[in-house]
Amino acid sequence: MSDVTLIPQQIEGGDSFAAEKLLPLVYEQLRMLAAMRMEQKE
Repeated sequence: MSDVTLIPQQIEGGDSFAAEKLLPLVYEQLRMLAAMRMEQKE
């Protein structure tokens, strides 16, 4: 299971630091998807 899947479970479990780890992971995934989409349009 990926960190993006595990972190919400950790948040629900009360890990206050897990939320801080989620945003950078999601942001990086979105950047990669955007880069791939931009390459397809060229």
